[in-house]
Amino acid sequence: MQLSERFTDALNYAIQLHGTQERKGSGVPYVAHLLGVASLALEYGANEDEAIAALLHDAIEDQGGLATRDEILRRFGPDVSQIVEGCTDAYTSPKPPWQERKQAYLDHLPTASSSVRLVSAADKLYNATAILRDYRRIGEGIWDRFTADKAGTLWYYRSLVEAFRRAHAAPPIGEIVEELDRVVSELERLVRSNSRVNA
Repeated sequence: MQLSERFTDALNYAIQLHGTQERKGSGVPYVAHLLGVASLALEYGANEDEAIAALLHDAIEDQGGLATRDEILRRFGPDVSQIVEGCTDAYTSPKPPWQERKQAYLDHLPTASSSVRLVSAADKLYNATAILRDYRRIGEGIWDRFTADKAGTLWYYRSLVEAFRRAHAAPPIGEIVEELDRVVSELERLVRSNSRVNA
């Protein structure tokens, strides 16, 4: 598949929206996350609309709510807009309580479209891989970056794997979910090992 100017336009729009943001606790430009999620989605078979949605998957939640949703619809059409909406767990600021938001997101995943699940799984795989890498580097201090504590964060990522699996996803989504499971399992193993050492 060859990407068109729509993808370039989406990348420029994503930079416009997120260009001043950084990843929590890392100093890495937030756009790196958006590029990483789009890259993963494409590697697991995304079409152009899904790749564009991957670039914009946090736009509604973090950069303008429903007004941003309407702009995505205008610029990139209903398919992209619906995928981004399906990856969004809050439309308002301040956001609802963390546990409530995450549980609602988990509940919706098994019945979400395959496009939403692909982009969401790419997002969660990117995040879980970053957490695993940083846990190896800085250890328990990583949990200070998150709204939830260690137990809550680990619960959420394990619950994501289970929610994606309830959809009985065929390849390529099933493959990305299995990779997510491997990363989450390794993170859980390291946390357990570290807890035993420090006990």
